[in-house]
Amino acid sequence: MSKAQKAKPAVRVEMSGVERLGLRVSAMINSPRAQERCSAVIHRLDTDQDAEWDEVMGRIGETDGVNMVFQDDGGVLLEWEAPSEEDRVVELGEVEALEEEPAPF
Repeated sequence: MSKAQKAKPAVRVEMSGVERLGLRVSAMINSPRAQERCSAVIHRLDTDQDAEWDEVMGRIGETDGVNMVFQDDGGVLLEWEAPSEEDRVVELGEVEALEEEPAPF
């Protein structure tokens, strides 16, 4: 047998509940529709534990520029302002141009 055939099986690492919830919330916030509207409604699932939900909502609440509106059905409406021209993501071409400039020191 070759070395490739004797390779050890990959070890599967479980995500914590907070990580799983964080990924779900992140996907909702980063969806094209939410980005266009600058808002997203996060619904709590039956599988979301209290401690996990509280931790993720606490982290979001600490984020500057994010308004949280807790709804009667247990969901949370997140609203934020559209990024200004100064806050926009730098394009790859712009990064290359910045790299060509000499350091100011």
